[in-house]
Amino acid sequence: MARVYNFAAGPAALPEEVLKKAAGELVEYGGSGMSVMEMSHRSAAFDEIIKGAESVLREIMGIPENYEVLFLQGGASTQFAMVPMNLFNKSKKADMVHTGNWTKRAIAEAKKYGTVNILASSEDKTFTYIPKLDKSSFSPDADYFYICSNNTIYGTRYTVFPDTGSVPLVADMSSNILSEKVDVGRFGLIFAGAQKNIGPAGVTVVIIRKDLVGNAMDITPTMLDYKTHVGEKSLYNTPPTYGVYIAKLVFEWIKDKGGVPAIEKMNNEKAAMLYDFLDQSKMFKGTVVKEDRSLMNVPFVTGNEDLDKKFIGEAKKNGLVELKGHRSVGGMRASIYNAMPIEGVKKLVEFMKKFEMENK
Repeated sequence: MARVYNFAAGPAALPEEVLKKAAGELVEYGGSGMSVMEMSHRSAAFDEIIKGAESVLREIMGIPENYEVLFLQGGASTQFAMVPMNLFNKSKKADMVHTGNWTKRAIAEAKKYGTVNILASSEDKTFTYIPKLDKSSFSPDADYFYICSNNTIYGTRYTVFPDTGSVPLVADMSSNILSEKVDVGRFGLIFAGAQKNIGPAGVTVVIIRKDLVGNAMDITPTMLDYKTHVGEKSLYNTPPTYGVYIAKLVFEWIKDKGGVPAIEKMNNEKAAMLYDFLDQSKMFKGTVVKEDRSLMNVPFVTGNEDLDKKFIGEAKKNGLVELKGHRSVGGMRASIYNAMPIEGVKKLVEFMKKFEMENK
């Protein structure tokens, strides 16, 4: 069976070049005589892998020297608790912007440990936009300011990040990390689950400014203290070794493609192709306001649930899979992460045009 075009929101498609390289090294990595899945995380071979992963990520993201890079477990969802436990050390107050399901969960976790000020929300319109912020409402004594930079379910993204002054800006970048250029120096902490733009599920990347490490609340479990993992270079316990290895291959793939700027250019082309069609289609409609549209996750509907189901079923038969929208939204969603080739988006648009003609 030929490979399909996988539009899943996560776990998502990986670059075919990465999969082929990993396949070639599956049984024996380098001259180690064993698979990466079998080797000790304390071995020289794996030390080279994890250090290499960090080095290439630092290069392609332009991560400054005063930031630590961690490869953790627990998914981005564990960060919803880890962030307040580590950053609530002065006022125990956080400013947060509510833009969807993932900020809802982050807000609920943070409230267990301190005070949360919800500065703005787009819930009134089913999270179809990024709310405008009034800087005068920001808390100057907040321990951190929290956003989700790209909303996987609803298909919105920040095109301009808030200026939080001396308050550390924290961003969940799980679904758009490495998709476009970001000035890491504007953030106190960035985290991202791997399973969308980095690698297989199981790894969570955390990029944290060094001065924010070492101030965890007394109740913080050892495994949830950033200091634990910084001190042990992400090797306090056995990390998801194979996931880190694949992440390294993906980082190298991005570098070989010309780095994040080249990836961003390709992502803009893919998104424009799909949004341009949606804007002129009489059947399919995008659900997000134009100025806040995501480059990674594109939700759309026909307005008819039966037609939506028919479209999803026929698309699958044509090698276009995982187009069903999130259960809380319905309709369809095309996740066009870095690994989705332009050819995949072209085939999707061609199929949508054909489907529209045949179902007038």
